[in-house]
Amino acid sequence: MTKIVIAADSFKGSATSQEVATYLTRGIKQVAPTAQVEAVPIADGGEGTVTSVLTAVGGQVMTTPIQGPLGQPMTAHWGLLADHVAILEVAEGAGITQVSRDQLDPLATTSYGVGQVIQAALDAGATTLYLGLGGSATNDGGVGLAQALGARFYDDQHALIDQTGAAVGNIRTIDLSQLDARLADTQIIGLTDVANPLTGQQGASAVFGPQKGATPAVVAQLDAGLVNLQHLCQTQLGTDWGAVPGAGAAGGIGFGLLAFLGGRLEPGIQEILRLTHLAEKIATADLVISGEGQIDGQSLMGKAPIGIARLAKQQDKPVILVAGSVGKDLAAVYAAGVDLVLSSTMAPMSVARAIAQTPELLAQAGMTAMRAFLLGK
Repeated sequence: MTKIVIAADSFKGSATSQEVATYLTRGIKQVAPTAQVEAVPIADGGEGTVTSVLTAVGGQVMTTPIQGPLGQPMTAHWGLLADHVAILEVAEGAGITQVSRDQLDPLATTSYGVGQVIQAALDAGATTLYLGLGGSATNDGGVGLAQALGARFYDDQHALIDQTGAAVGNIRTIDLSQLDARLADTQIIGLTDVANPLTGQQGASAVFGPQKGATPAVVAQLDAGLVNLQHLCQTQLGTDWGAVPGAGAAGGIGFGLLAFLGGRLEPGIQEILRLTHLAEKIATADLVISGEGQIDGQSLMGKAPIGIARLAKQQDKPVILVAGSVGKDLAAVYAAGVDLVLSSTMAPMSVARAIAQTPELLAQAGMTAMRAFLLGK
């Protein structure tokens, strides 16, 4: 019996990782009704990371009341695994999807809720925390997160600053003396698929600020605030993490994990592949199918499908990638170990139409992938 492992990232705005696998399976079964298909939901640190890990290895879905990115009361979901391990997402504590489009404003948002989720994980006995750094609505350098865990940030009048991105530029003194003491004995690993530094033209504000509602003037203000924060950490804490790849992830939360919580940053997809035991599942597969919304040369930069393809090639397994759209430099994608790239959109159509037809288009892609595999055999 043919065994197929489907480990695809989400098609953002169209389908979750689990839905992608369901639709692809539908097409595969039309060609090979007896094929055994195992779906392993995948995320690289963004939305869906908690679901991906819990689906693969089991664990408890936990809920925590938090203060959302605009201060609104919300409930965050996270996962508690075996061996005192927790899996969390910035998207659940300070997510861009938690703010309506007309209210997006990184000067007004805070990562405070992420700190509240971390505190809840500590209360539940977690001693290793994985935090997915994707999908944030914030640009506060992790200051809000640290405030929730006991850190104090003061302005030039020695008054506590507000919990907003705008207030970061007003910080003059950092006090970590009241930080939750349990953090000293806790491993905190930030999962990121970006390598941006904290500040500058490739920093958090310039690259990701506009997606969160920042105008050019606001980008400049936010970047100046993060420059101030980085300088204070150098002079008052004796640390300089601003240039570390990934420090600019999630509006600088990557930096905050390093500077305030003693954490570290890791490529999201590599840790997710390890946590989900994907290598063991691939070992018994005849074919591996992965994919995401768009496949091109940029997919080589830490994206999930390429990480999965490389893992599969270590075991000499054929790999097919399915994408909503296929971009430039596919030669580099094939050189990374991919055997075939398929686009689910086979005719010109609008984005809205493609999204509406996602189930049918992915089922058709699954059918084509299976026929290509059988042809190869």
